[in-house]
Amino acid sequence: MNAKNLSERLKTVASFVKKDTILADIGSDHAYLPCYLVHTGIITQGIAGEVVKGPFESAQKQVRSEGLAQQIDVRFGNGLEVIQTADNVQTITIAGMGGPLIASILEAGKEKLSTVETLILQPNVHAKAIREWAQKENWKIVNETILEEHDKIYEIVVLQKGEMKLTEQDLLVGPFLKQGKSAVFLKKWTNELREWQRIMDQLNKSAVSGEVQQKKEELERKIALVKESL
Repeated sequence: MNAKNLSERLKTVASFVKKDTILADIGSDHAYLPCYLVHTGIITQGIAGEVVKGPFESAQKQVRSEGLAQQIDVRFGNGLEVIQTADNVQTITIAGMGGPLIASILEAGKEKLSTVETLILQPNVHAKAIREWAQKENWKIVNETILEEHDKIYEIVVLQKGEMKLTEQDLLVGPFLKQGKSAVFLKKWTNELREWQRIMDQLNKSAVSGEVQQKKEELERKIALVKESL
């Protein structure tokens, strides 16, 4: 993978970025995504944010080597701290982290979202945390997709400002994804059901306690919700 040939995962994230938007890519790693978006003419200006020194330096080097230092500003900072009001950022991408971490980044920096129109989020796991945050903070899901690459399954959630009311099932599996019921969606949740059933079998062999009973009830609830969605 490089700035001109993204992974399928990042290419799918890029497909949701509107033309000529001002972008901030948080946790940008090598800054491949913003570089690709400039190279393909989708954006003309972007910010690549990194909190880890190694990836930050890699992003700086990558942007310079691509000849894009005038278009992409690589900044060192935690989460949305790299964004300033004067940047007038309209789109934020956050890809390749866990859902709870992405939600915590958005929560910690939500005062930076005043000019932002679209959030394009790709959690590696636990997308539910993003949907819960979005509902609480008046962001609505306008699109979702799910894909498999190198034996890993990824969800992408696209948010814009607005109210939504999700069911418990929607929060868990995704309102758009359960409508589409793609082969990857079915594979993901069939695998999850198999794992949950394995855990349930172990719990059934455990000594009865309040904690074990609570875990069993939580699993039973999730199993029922997923089975209804398949």
